[in-house]
Amino acid sequence: MPIMDPWLRVDTAMARVIHVFRQPDRFVAGTVGEPGDRTFYLQASEDVRIISVTIEKQQVAVLAERLASLLDEVANRFGAEVPEHAPDDLVDVDPLSVPVEEEFRVGTMGLGWDAESSAVVIELLAVTEGEVDETVVLDDTEEGPDAVRVFLTPAAARAFAERADRVVNAGRKPCPLCGEPLDPAGHICPRQNGYRRDVDVLED
Repeated sequence: MPIMDPWLRVDTAMARVIHVFRQPDRFVAGTVGEPGDRTFYLQASEDVRIISVTIEKQQVAVLAERLASLLDEVANRFGAEVPEHAPDDLVDVDPLSVPVEEEFRVGTMGLGWDAESSAVVIELLAVTEGEVDETVVLDDTEEGPDAVRVFLTPAAARAFAERADRVVNAGRKPCPLCGEPLDPAGHICPRQNGYRRDVDVLED
């Protein structure tokens, strides 16, 4: 894998479990919860196996951004066929599969390009205490955080990134006066000298 981009590195001395999805039926970002109090998940499924991991909203945004950059790079460096936009048949607008059961909370994320299979590799590692040797990321070493490793075609990776962007941006509407996010219970707007504006419709 000539391209690797690990970040938010963490460490553990326990034997690890790596959930590998080489031909996933689905890999998506989604949320659970009411507007203003959403929990973000990444969910991978293949046949009857489904794994869901909890992730921070900002991590989803960063993953989508870096994935888009990686797709541009592999297209330029390796001549990979990368669509500019997700094909219609790969656009996934369905909610997460239920029940949503957290496998772990994501701390480390890594991206790679597997030239042999012409696939993008996304790795999500469980959050732990301390720092970790970056060689643990995208590696099968027996020691390190538990992980989910997903292989995606460039088209499927583009579809994942586009959905992830939509999920992140489907947040609470900004106040038209101050730009701060509106809350379901109302909004204390500094532009209105602390006046609390009631909000009828919110999206989170």
